[in-house]
This record gives sequence, structure tokens and C-alpha cells, in this order.
Amino acid sequence: MGFTLEKVVPWGRSYEEYVSMFGLSEVDLGLRILGCGDGPAAFNTVLTKQGGNIVSVDPIYVFEAEQIRGRISETNETVMAQMRKNQDDYVWEAIPSIEQLGSLRMSAMEIFLADFDAGKYEGRYIPGELPSLPFENGKFDIALSSHFLFLYSAHLSAEFHLQALQEMLRVAREVRVFPMLTLDGASSTHLHFVTKHLANHGFVVEIKRVPYEFQRGGNEMLVVKPV
Repeated sequence: MGFTLEKVVPWGRSYEEYVSMFGLSEVDLGLRILGCGDGPAAFNTVLTKQGGNIVSVDPIYVFEAEQIRGRISETNETVMAQMRKNQDDYVWEAIPSIEQLGSLRMSAMEIFLADFDAGKYEGRYIPGELPSLPFENGKFDIALSSHFLFLYSAHLSAEFHLQALQEMLRVAREVRVFPMLTLDGASSTHLHFVTKHLANHGFVVEIKRVPYEFQRGGNEMLVVKPV
């Protein structure tokens, strides 16, 4: 597919962020979970250690841990410089400063890297990407999409978003997507098209408030499940 590491800017979020972003309850955390586009997040590692059942899928998993580590090192300062430049677009409460953001993200990615080889061997980190997932129908209870769908609306079409959501709904009985904003903090222009189509084809579509807001205004997730 021509996917190369040079196209990737790894940026991993913590277990606690995942729980807040997706409003995950204790019951939810005991279900079969699929993370789509998880990248170098700590969620899979920590939940697995707590006895959870989770698989993460991302194109970056085709690479080795040291290759991913190298790319993190290459891109980290660029990412942090962008955060400093655009810091007014974020809410500095749960994460009080840019320095602590950098520390939190690097810690999450180190947790991931320490687990990656074992997780890959165990089938918890699988190379792949939306809108085509390498799983049988109904394998999971919940599929999560963090900081991919809607966020990159300028780069991914409404049709792509619909295909991705339909594919997630094929393999899981519930889908949650966070955030619902684009990179520039606007509401995605694809949202109406996607939600209308899914609602017209037998799905319950809800927008739910979550106890997480870092990108200013980004405190809602999309939840889709069959009627």
C-alpha cells in the first residue's frame, strides 16, 4: 500500500485518557474491545495487565519497536513546537502545561513500546487500517476510534468515514468515535451525512458528552449501535 514510517507522527495517549475520552465504565472495560488506529497508546498495555480483552489495529504495527521508537524521537520536538504555537486551542486543566503534556505522552508511548513485542506475538497489536479490518463479523463488543475519524475530515472523504464506520459495525456491536471535531476545532462537515445514513439503515446514533476535554470544545463522542 506504500505505507512508510516517514508518513507517521506517533502520538500516544494514556490509559486514563482513553477511559475518559470514550466514557468507558467498569462493565465496558470487561468487554471485548477493538481499538482502531491506536498507534503507540498505552491503553492496550494497561488494560491487558488488568485482565481486559483488547486488540489494537494500526498500520504502524508492521514496523519493529525500535523503528517506532526512532520515529517518535524524530518527530517529538516538531509536535511539541506545534503544541506551543497552538496552545490557545487547548484546555490546560487535567493536563496543566505543555511540559506535562510532553511527559504524559512520552510515558504512554514508553509503556506501549515496552509491551509491543509481547503484544504483537499475542495478537494484540495487528497491522491494518480502516476501512478494511482483518476480523470476522461480530468479533468484538465495542470498537473505538481515537483521533482519526472526523479529526481528519479535510483529508478523508465522507464516503471513507461511512465505509470505516460500517466496517467497525461489522466487527463490533457498538462503535465509539472521539473527538467529533476537525484538526482546526470545527465540527466535521461529514457528520450529518454519516449519521443520517446510519440512522436510515437500522442504527441508533447518539452524541454523548464525555468527561474529557483537551482540544477546546472536544468533549463529545459519537456512539453507534444497532436498533
